[in-house]
Amino acid sequence: MSRTLYITLFMLATVFASCQKDLSTGDTDFTVSVDKSTLALGDTARFRFNGNPDIVTFYSGEAGKRFEYSGRATADGTPVLTFNSVRASGTQPNSLQLMVSTDFKGVAKGDTVTTKANIAAATWTDITSRATLSSGSTSATPSGAINLSDFASAGKPVFFAFKYNAAAGTIQNRWTITSFSIKNELSDGTTYEIANLNSSTTPYQIYGVDTFSPGWAGYTLQNTYLWNITSTQLMITGATTAATAKETAEAWAIIGSINLRKVVPDVGVLIKNPTQSLSASAFTYKYAAKGSFNAVFVGGSIDVNREKFVQKSVKVNVN
Repeated sequence: MSRTLYITLFMLATVFASCQKDLSTGDTDFTVSVDKSTLALGDTARFRFNGNPDIVTFYSGEAGKRFEYSGRATADGTPVLTFNSVRASGTQPNSLQLMVSTDFKGVAKGDTVTTKANIAAATWTDITSRATLSSGSTSATPSGAINLSDFASAGKPVFFAFKYNAAAGTIQNRWTITSFSIKNELSDGTTYEIANLNSSTTPYQIYGVDTFSPGWAGYTLQNTYLWNITSTQLMITGATTAATAKETAEAWAIIGSINLRKVVPDVGVLIKNPTQSLSASAFTYKYAAKGSFNAVFVGGSIDVNREKFVQKSVKVNVN
């Protein structure tokens, strides 16, 4: 064996052996106490630690910051749809329908023919009667709260669509849809937005978690009129004169698939990393509302070989 090869093997063995050792000096267990467990609103909670874990993540117990829901992705609630509408340019009746499908096969990206076939083949439920639509005012008309619980109970992802219908012979309506939102409202008062007018690549935040709307797609099945889809509105305009309204029109704006039981996981805040020490200091936090909170601190040791974490809970009452 050459001297160079021997030295190389020796160095590799030394590195390998060192990697097997626990590099962390953090405590795998620690304790947490609070100076005052009952506070007046506006007071500051002061938490003290015994031990020095490598990292600590804090869950305050407030909505969106509860440790017990940090891994939750779905929850039973009441899914509610709301939007605003404006009808202009024409008085044709029944020119807008709100549709729902649980068996639509989805949009075939880049394949308009297949998508149109999927739209035609799907079973669509007309729920227009659940909404209040604009009757021609220039002001936006709120739809009211549309309860979607009957679609959530099936446990299937759903698609929603605005279907535009225009007759020949008279001026065809222009419709504008704004403030579209679907929310899952839970019994504890928390609300999670699960769809809106955002594109599928534009994030928005719920309780500090970045999430995305499923996004919209528009297709025309008759004539050439198409929904204009932006991050603030859906708009479609048919023939603007009776003379040009020579054909019927049908166009769809579709969003989905949507899990109506969706929520976003609650999140904690990292309050200590391995370079910091908690042993000689206290962590302070001010609650923004009254209530009884289960503050949870998750901490322990971590290195290249392993990690071990424990949870410590402290009850805090804010009056």
